[in-house]
Parts: sequence; structure tokens; C-alpha cells
Amino acid sequence: MGHGGASPMGRFRGVETRVMEGLDLGALFLQFLILWFLAIGGPSTIFPDIHRYVVEAHHLLTGEQFAEIYTVAQVAPGPNAMYVTLIGWYLAGWKGVIATTIPLLVPATTLTMLVGHLNERYPDAPIFRAIRRGLMPITIGLVFASATILMRTVNHDWRGYLITFVTVAVVLRKPWNPLWLFAGGALAGILGIL
Repeated sequence: MGHGGASPMGRFRGVETRVMEGLDLGALFLQFLILWFLAIGGPSTIFPDIHRYVVEAHHLLTGEQFAEIYTVAQVAPGPNAMYVTLIGWYLAGWKGVIATTIPLLVPATTLTMLVGHLNERYPDAPIFRAIRRGLMPITIGLVFASATILMRTVNHDWRGYLITFVTVAVVLRKPWNPLWLFAGGALAGILGIL
């Protein structure tokens, strides 16, 4: 995966060199920096904007490539924001990793320190209670938007949507480990059901 390395996504060979020719790492860095300053609720909340920028606006990746990178990042151990680093790696190797990961770290560190300091200094301030209550529905909506974009990217017919909705229903109603559901979806794909 990425510039100069072996790509497990072999069917996309040649894309790396085309992407590198049209890639503005400075613009990518600034876009991701702005998005991470707005990422209230975690990496899932800016997923739609990253998808829009990388897939729809600049055509740096296809929807399928984006979904594959996101899936690899989610099943790998580590933070759930790893998909951003993998996008950078795929687009431009180590330079892309820096251009996509540094913007993730700077806002998160800065805002965590600032909010932590203010929360410790003024723990019962009405403004902070209001902000916490107001951000919850915004975060839920942004996570739902992320799930919707990913669902539309990977589901191509009614069977995919059916499996997605059954998985959501099971996760909401049963205490099962979601990995069993992933395994069931993988088996359905191997058997050609999807």
C-alpha cells in the first residue's frame, strides 16, 4: 500500500504515480488541519468531509479504495483514526503520512490541553455544561453521516443493504462481539452471496 511499496490492492496499480503527479501535499495538509480542528466527537465525525475531499472533490482515490483503506485501518490494532494515515501513505508514501497525520495530532493535542485546563479551572461553569450537552447530538449526527457514506460506498445492491441493516439491528439488540458479524459478512462475500 502506498508509494514505492507493495500494494495489497493490486488492481489499483499505476494509480499511485498518477495521484502523485496531481497531489498538492500542502493543500492536503491544510485541509486536514482544518478538519481536525472541527473534529468534535472523534475521527468518525469528519469521515464524510475527508471522503468528500479525497474522493469526490479531488479524485485522489476511488470510493472503493477509500472503503478498503478505511476497512484495513479499522481491523488493524491501533487508533480508529489510522485511516487518515493510511490515506496519506497510499497517496504519497512517507510524505503523505506526514501531511495527513501531523494535522491529526496538532489540533487534538492543543484542544485537549486547552479544554482540560479550562475544565479543571472552571469545572461547574454553565457554559461548559451547555457545550457538553449541545455537542452530543451533533456528534451522533456526524457519526451517522459517516456510516451512511460508508454504507453507500460498499453496498451495491439490496443484499449488501440487507446485511448492513441486519448487522446494525443485531449490534443494537445483542451483546455479541461485532467480529462475529464481520466474519459472517466475509463468509457471505466468499460464498458469492454479496
